[in-house]
Amino acid sequence: AAQALAELTRSASPAGGSRFALVGATVIDGTGAPPQENATVLVERDRIAAVGTRVRIPRGVPRIDATGRTVLPGLWDMHAHYEQVEWGPIYLASGVTTVRDVGNELGFITSVRDAIASGRGVGPRLLLAGIVDGDSPQAVGVELAATPEQGVAEVRKYHAAGFQQMKIYSSVAPEVVRAITAEAHRLHMTVTGHIPRGMDGYQGVDDGMDQINHISYIRAMMVGPADSTGATPPLDSTSTEAQRAVQFLKQHGTVVDPTLALYELLLHPASEPVASFEPGITHVAPELADALAHTGAPPADSARARTRFEELLTAVALLHRGGVTIVAGTDQAVPGYSLHRELELYVQAGFTPMEAIQAATIVPARVMGLDREVGTIAAGKRADLVVVDGNPLENFDNLRQVWLVVAGGRRYDPAALWRSVGFSP
Repeated sequence: AAQALAELTRSASPAGGSRFALVGATVIDGTGAPPQENATVLVERDRIAAVGTRVRIPRGVPRIDATGRTVLPGLWDMHAHYEQVEWGPIYLASGVTTVRDVGNELGFITSVRDAIASGRGVGPRLLLAGIVDGDSPQAVGVELAATPEQGVAEVRKYHAAGFQQMKIYSSVAPEVVRAITAEAHRLHMTVTGHIPRGMDGYQGVDDGMDQINHISYIRAMMVGPADSTGATPPLDSTSTEAQRAVQFLKQHGTVVDPTLALYELLLHPASEPVASFEPGITHVAPELADALAHTGAPPADSARARTRFEELLTAVALLHRGGVTIVAGTDQAVPGYSLHRELELYVQAGFTPMEAIQAATIVPARVMGLDREVGTIAAGKRADLVVVDGNPLENFDNLRQVWLVVAGGRRYDPAALWRSVGFSP
């Protein structure tokens, strides 16, 4: 993997120096302020030196004409499993400059993180959540904790390796969850993850979880317990259970990454081509295309699956209207492209285009405590930028039309990045 990363870095090198000015662009700075028309963004090394309509460009600084295009903060994917070094160019080509990995092999992911951070690897900045599972036969990975003492040891191991968070997986026992969250908080880490089997979202949050992965766990909170057959009631957005769940999560400041793009891939009718809702499928490398194309619910289950997906959309809409913090994450769907689809689904759920963009920029930056450095376009902040054709506030599909990416002041041609890993631009 290290050798592959080195080769990718040579083939997907930055296009030009790290001192330049984007001129004539529309700037959406991520704060929620109205776009600035005919603006300039001046980049010096890895920082934004100035932004606005009256920026003085020093003599000799290359000017990049961005007329008719929009500059936004670099996007975040808050639910990734960075399993191959080839994901680096893919994320960047999609405009994603920061990725939170929420479960990986410790030695692999720290090596990739450090290579990218030092400039020896091409890819987005990686923030890491260390995964821990219990000792059940269904346990995932090798970092397992059957006792509170083992849970504490896992937290200390990940903390020493520079992880920002812990990730609870599906078979961790309640007493171990409590031990993990307590030690993580003592070490100024936060805790995200699944709600383990035998627990519900209320118990997970009460036991110290700060964040929850996947909207399905939130839907379960909104519909109440399953019956004796394991079936759950349909989601009623006006029900006491749904309102109680929203109020509880809001009150506790719980952060949710819904991964709607993944659920859509799994729950759409198998007879419906993936390209009908995710055009990125037509661009993926041949090795991935067949596996991704053959997803979805069989005919006998398609009606039930469609209803379930609509309920998940409704759950996201309820959270958003209730003021619960939502950050964009995709899990394992169509690499790179699915972040755009995730945000499109948020718009379907009632987000404004600006709110959807913020769910992948300033909101995750705040959640990860990095909003003073990234997440918006402002002088002094890290130069993580994406330039798209058109204006996504006028036509949200324009967010997919990535023309240029800037990561830490280094600018990249998306087409070259796609081609470097066998994708078509």
